[in-house]
Amino acid sequence: MSRVAKKPIALPKGVELNVQADNVSAKGPKGTLSIAKPAAINLQIENGEAVFTTEDAALIPLTGTLRAILANMVKGVSEGFERKLELVGVGYRASMQGQDLNLSLGFSHPVLFKAPEGITIATPTQTEIVVQGADKQRVGEVAAKIRGFRPPEPYKGKGVKYAGEVIIRKEAKKA
Repeated sequence: MSRVAKKPIALPKGVELNVQADNVSAKGPKGTLSIAKPAAINLQIENGEAVFTTEDAALIPLTGTLRAILANMVKGVSEGFERKLELVGVGYRASMQGQDLNLSLGFSHPVLFKAPEGITIATPTQTEIVVQGADKQRVGEVAAKIRGFRPPEPYKGKGVKYAGEVIIRKEAKKA
Protein backbone atom coordinates (compact mmCIF):
# COMPACT_ATOMS: atom_id res chain seq x y z
CA MET A 1 0.00 0.00 0.00
CA SER A 2 1.10 3.55 -0.62
CA ARG A 3 1.82 5.85 2.32
CA VAL A 4 -1.20 7.98 1.49
CA ALA A 5 -3.56 4.99 1.32
CA LYS A 6 -2.40 3.63 4.68
CA LYS A 7 -3.26 6.84 6.53
CA PRO A 8 -6.76 6.68 8.08
CA ILE A 9 -9.32 9.46 7.58
CA ALA A 10 -10.64 10.91 10.85
CA LEU A 11 -14.40 11.48 10.68
CA PRO A 12 -15.48 14.68 12.50
CA LYS A 13 -18.73 14.87 14.46
CA GLY A 14 -21.78 15.26 12.24
CA VAL A 15 -20.17 13.52 9.23
CA GLU A 16 -21.28 10.06 8.22
CA LEU A 17 -19.93 7.85 5.44
CA ASN A 18 -22.26 5.52 3.55
CA VAL A 19 -20.20 2.73 1.96
CA GLN A 20 -21.73 0.55 -0.77
CA ALA A 21 -20.13 -1.93 -3.16
CA ASP A 22 -19.42 0.61 -5.91
CA ASN A 23 -20.10 3.97 -4.24
CA VAL A 24 -19.08 6.02 -1.18
CA SER A 25 -21.08 9.03 -0.04
CA ALA A 26 -20.26 11.56 2.68
CA LYS A 27 -23.04 13.48 4.41
CA GLY A 28 -22.49 16.43 6.70
CA PRO A 29 -23.76 19.88 7.65
CA LYS A 30 -22.50 21.48 4.41
CA GLY A 31 -24.12 18.93 2.07
CA THR A 32 -23.71 15.49 0.54
CA LEU A 33 -20.99 14.30 -1.87
CA SER A 34 -20.43 10.88 -3.45
CA ILE A 35 -17.78 9.12 -5.53
CA ALA A 36 -17.56 5.83 -7.41
CA LYS A 37 -15.31 3.16 -5.88
CA PRO A 38 -13.90 -0.01 -7.47
CA ALA A 39 -15.25 -3.16 -5.83
CA ALA A 40 -11.69 -4.47 -5.20
CA ILE A 41 -10.93 -1.55 -2.85
CA ASN A 42 -12.32 -2.08 0.66
CA LEU A 43 -13.29 0.69 3.05
CA GLN A 44 -13.92 -0.04 6.74
CA ILE A 45 -15.11 2.47 9.32
CA GLU A 46 -13.81 1.72 12.80
CA ASN A 47 -13.45 3.97 15.87
CA GLY A 48 -14.48 7.09 13.95
CA GLU A 49 -11.84 6.53 11.24
CA ALA A 50 -12.09 5.28 7.67
CA VAL A 51 -9.37 2.83 6.55
CA PHE A 52 -8.70 1.65 2.97
CA THR A 53 -7.38 -1.79 2.04
CA THR A 54 -6.89 -3.67 -1.22
CA GLU A 55 -5.45 -7.02 -2.27
CA ASP A 56 -4.95 -6.09 -5.94
CA ALA A 57 -1.43 -4.70 -6.50
CA ALA A 58 -2.57 -2.86 -9.63
CA LEU A 59 -5.07 -0.83 -7.58
CA ILE A 60 -2.61 0.43 -4.94
CA PRO A 61 -2.05 3.82 -6.64
CA LEU A 62 -5.81 4.22 -7.15
CA THR A 63 -6.36 3.47 -3.45
CA GLY A 64 -4.16 6.43 -2.46
CA THR A 65 -5.98 8.68 -4.92
CA LEU A 66 -9.38 7.55 -3.65
CA ARG A 67 -8.28 8.15 -0.06
CA ALA A 68 -7.15 11.71 -0.87
CA ILE A 69 -10.43 12.48 -2.69
CA LEU A 70 -12.49 11.03 0.16
CA ALA A 71 -10.50 13.05 2.73
CA ASN A 72 -11.33 16.21 0.74
CA MET A 73 -15.00 15.16 0.61
CA VAL A 74 -15.08 14.69 4.41
CA LYS A 75 -13.46 18.10 4.94
CA GLY A 76 -15.83 19.67 2.40
CA VAL A 77 -19.06 18.41 3.99
CA SER A 78 -17.88 19.38 7.47
CA GLU A 79 -16.01 22.70 6.97
CA GLY A 80 -16.30 23.54 3.27
CA PHE A 81 -13.73 25.04 0.91
CA GLU A 82 -13.10 28.66 -0.01
CA ARG A 83 -11.14 30.43 -2.75
CA LYS A 84 -10.55 34.19 -2.73
CA LEU A 85 -9.98 36.33 -5.82
CA GLU A 86 -8.85 39.94 -6.11
CA LEU A 87 -9.53 42.48 -8.87
CA VAL A 88 -6.57 44.71 -9.73
CA GLY A 89 -7.05 47.64 -12.09
CA VAL A 90 -8.72 51.04 -12.33
CA GLY A 91 -12.48 50.59 -12.66
CA TYR A 92 -12.42 46.83 -12.11
CA ARG A 93 -15.37 45.93 -9.86
CA ALA A 94 -17.44 42.97 -8.77
CA SER A 95 -20.98 42.97 -7.38
CA MET A 96 -23.74 40.44 -6.82
CA GLN A 97 -27.10 40.66 -8.62
CA GLY A 98 -29.11 37.94 -6.91
CA GLN A 99 -27.24 34.70 -7.67
CA ASP A 100 -25.29 36.27 -10.57
CA LEU A 101 -21.83 37.81 -10.29
CA ASN A 102 -21.57 41.09 -12.23
CA LEU A 103 -17.99 41.95 -13.22
CA SER A 104 -16.72 45.22 -14.71
CA LEU A 105 -13.35 44.29 -16.17
CA GLY A 106 -12.59 47.06 -18.63
CA PHE A 107 -14.62 45.55 -21.47
CA SER A 108 -17.32 47.49 -23.33
CA HIS A 109 -19.91 45.28 -21.59
CA PRO A 110 -20.36 43.85 -18.10
CA VAL A 111 -19.55 40.16 -17.59
CA LEU A 112 -22.33 38.18 -15.89
CA PHE A 113 -21.43 34.86 -14.27
CA LYS A 114 -24.15 32.57 -12.92
CA ALA A 115 -23.09 30.61 -9.83
CA PRO A 116 -23.49 26.84 -10.34
CA GLU A 117 -25.54 24.78 -7.92
CA GLY A 118 -23.73 24.03 -4.66
CA ILE A 119 -21.38 27.03 -5.01
CA THR A 120 -21.80 30.31 -3.14
CA ILE A 121 -20.20 33.49 -4.44
CA ALA A 122 -19.85 36.61 -2.27
CA THR A 123 -18.29 40.04 -2.77
CA PRO A 124 -17.21 41.51 0.60
CA THR A 125 -15.76 44.56 -1.19
CA GLN A 126 -15.87 45.77 -4.78
CA THR A 127 -12.44 44.29 -5.52
CA GLU A 128 -12.78 40.94 -3.70
CA ILE A 129 -14.65 37.76 -4.67
CA VAL A 130 -15.06 34.76 -2.35
CA VAL A 131 -16.08 31.39 -3.85
CA GLN A 132 -17.31 28.80 -1.31
CA GLY A 133 -18.66 25.26 -1.50
CA ALA A 134 -18.36 21.67 -0.27
CA ASP A 135 -16.70 20.21 -3.39
CA LYS A 136 -13.03 21.24 -3.61
CA GLN A 137 -12.79 20.51 -7.34
CA ARG A 138 -15.87 22.59 -8.24
CA VAL A 139 -14.77 25.54 -6.05
CA GLY A 140 -11.41 25.60 -7.83
CA GLU A 141 -13.06 25.23 -11.23
CA VAL A 142 -15.45 28.16 -10.63
CA ALA A 143 -12.60 30.34 -9.31
CA ALA A 144 -10.54 29.48 -12.41
CA LYS A 145 -13.46 30.37 -14.71
CA ILE A 146 -13.87 33.77 -13.03
CA ARG A 147 -10.11 34.36 -13.23
CA GLY A 148 -10.21 33.35 -16.91
CA PHE A 149 -12.40 36.34 -17.84
CA ARG A 150 -9.38 38.65 -17.39
CA PRO A 151 -6.20 36.87 -16.20
CA PRO A 152 -3.53 39.14 -14.73
CA GLU A 153 -1.20 40.56 -17.35
CA PRO A 154 2.57 40.70 -16.74
CA TYR A 155 3.23 44.40 -17.43
CA LYS A 156 0.94 46.24 -15.01
CA GLY A 157 -0.51 43.25 -13.12
CA LYS A 158 -4.10 44.23 -14.00
CA GLY A 159 -6.76 41.54 -14.00
CA VAL A 160 -8.41 38.94 -11.76
CA LYS A 161 -5.92 37.09 -9.57
CA TYR A 162 -6.07 34.63 -6.69
CA ALA A 163 -5.51 36.15 -3.24
CA GLY A 164 -1.82 35.83 -2.44
CA GLU A 165 -0.86 35.05 -6.06
CA VAL A 166 2.42 36.62 -7.10
CA ILE A 167 2.40 38.02 -10.63
CA ILE A 168 5.85 37.94 -12.22
CA ARG A 169 6.22 41.36 -13.80
CA LYS A 170 7.98 42.11 -17.06
CA GLU A 171 9.91 45.23 -17.84
CA ALA A 172 8.32 47.59 -20.38
CA LYS A 173 9.88 48.36 -23.76
CA LYS A 174 12.87 50.63 -23.74
CA ALA A 175 13.12 53.57 -26.10
